[in-house]
Amino acid sequence: MKTVSVSLVGVGGQGIILTSDLLARAAAIAGYDVKKSEIHGMAQRGGSVTSQVRFGDAVYSPIIPHGTADILVSFDKVEALRSASVLSSGGTALVNDMYLVPVTVSSGQQSPVKDLDGRVGRTFKSLILLDAQKIATEEVGNERTMNMVIAGALSTLCPFEEKVWLEAMKELLSGPKAKLLDVNRKAFAIGRERAKAS
Repeated sequence: MKTVSVSLVGVGGQGIILTSDLLARAAAIAGYDVKKSEIHGMAQRGGSVTSQVRFGDAVYSPIIPHGTADILVSFDKVEALRSASVLSSGGTALVNDMYLVPVTVSSGQQSPVKDLDGRVGRTFKSLILLDAQKIATEEVGNERTMNMVIAGALSTLCPFEEKVWLEAMKELLSGPKAKLLDVNRKAFAIGRERAKAS
């Protein structure tokens, strides 16, 4: 199997690292060689966070070369545009329908992005747009599960079964975190359902 490259982007506090850990663990359980890298900008202050996961028969580097990602997962529309160049021409963008005002905009250093929705729609040929925050809040009943809604949607783009994802989730949410397993499974299932329907 060729190497599959997934770039996950967003801002600090959105659960990007847990989502990428889940993807990496699921790929490993499915029997793939996996490499993962993380870049934490000013994460505690709402800065950019990027995690790259590559899996396949033999993966030699965690770094995704420019223009070669198969999947771009963005937890925010601005970050999707900022990271669009990592995606291959045949790749798919999974974008959370959310706009977080960047610090540079709220501080007056930059102007807001004009026609954000239009730009996102024009930038990505293959796009899954999902309001994960709304789903997490209104349907799951826990806004902190937004990342698992996104993970569920991501699972529809990856070549391994749902049970592998759930096994990986159980491993990651063990010990004191085990109490969070049911609500995260629910969020994952709804995200998966929504992505299949889109």
